[in-house]
Amino acid sequence: MTKNLNVLILCAHRPKRSPSQRYRFEQYLPFLEQQGFKFTFSYLLNEKDDHTFYSQGNFPAKVIILLKSVFIRLKDCLRFKNYAIVFIQREASFLGTSFAEKRAFKSGARVIFDFDDSIWLADTSPGNKKWEWIKKPEKFFTNIANAHCVMAGNAYLAEKALPFNKHTIIVPTTVDTALHRPLTGFKKENVVTIGWSGSISTVKHFELLLPVLFKLKKRYGHKIAFKLIGEKNYKHPELEVEAVAWSEATEVQQLNSLDIGIMPLPNDAWANGKCGLKGLTYMACGVAAVMSEVGVNKQIIKHGRNGFLAENDYEWYNVLCELIENKSLREQIGKSGCATVLNNYSVEAFKNTYLQIFSDARKSQ
Repeated sequence: MTKNLNVLILCAHRPKRSPSQRYRFEQYLPFLEQQGFKFTFSYLLNEKDDHTFYSQGNFPAKVIILLKSVFIRLKDCLRFKNYAIVFIQREASFLGTSFAEKRAFKSGARVIFDFDDSIWLADTSPGNKKWEWIKKPEKFFTNIANAHCVMAGNAYLAEKALPFNKHTIIVPTTVDTALHRPLTGFKKENVVTIGWSGSISTVKHFELLLPVLFKLKKRYGHKIAFKLIGEKNYKHPELEVEAVAWSEATEVQQLNSLDIGIMPLPNDAWANGKCGLKGLTYMACGVAAVMSEVGVNKQIIKHGRNGFLAENDYEWYNVLCELIENKSLREQIGKSGCATVLNNYSVEAFKNTYLQIFSDARKSQ
């Protein structure tokens, strides 16, 4: 394998752990490997450290993890010269430094920087709020300036990056429709299941909709059910939420158990940077999606045709009531949403875009 096909990936998590990594680049690696590229992962958190890092407390252990992450990146800096491309997802370091990004840029390798959130803003996991001061999210602007190509997940993100790097392109977050697809036999009979998928750090977005869900529960009682995919310890006795852990093995089946998928978001700077992934996974599985009228959601959803947009509690309530009461509408919206993902937000639709980006980086050495 020649050097000009070697790619070093700098990321936070081990493969198949992070939704951002899985949907932004990991699902493209088999195709790119078929084209001759060879990928080496360098991630900061192993499985044991991952659990410790995102839990409450454990101050001494977290200090050790941060020190380990520094040594990992220092080691990487010594081997940048052995790679044609250094691919950085979101950031190379947990700390408020751009040292690794700058070294990669000056090493002779071509740097591709990928991001899918408003990462120039602070948004720390609940277990690490006390550590927020060390992150310095504004390093984002230095990081993208030290890249040969920037992949932004939507137009809002690209607009923030372009003043600092003219080689910024929009590459939407996509879904592997060979995997995420409609399946039969997972829905409950005579019960309409409204579901949300996400992590503990974003469950606050699900809870934005609690007043609406309470009203729905009061109106429909046991004719509806609520499911939360991703955080098995979540509890809300009044709604009787069924909370299940995320698992790669069961994710598609769990999504297919939903009749309606919801994606509530606040209308703020962080949410405007979201790439609609949650809604896209619902749609790919033929589940009727209802999403907040925020950011890229307004581009993905054609209201009333392939999904629904809602701006306030009144709209959320009315749309959800309509879907609960009309099975044929749910099915129609689900089919149309599935076609939207297949044609416009799938791996198949964008695999050649990824090949072009990596091929151009290799040729420009």
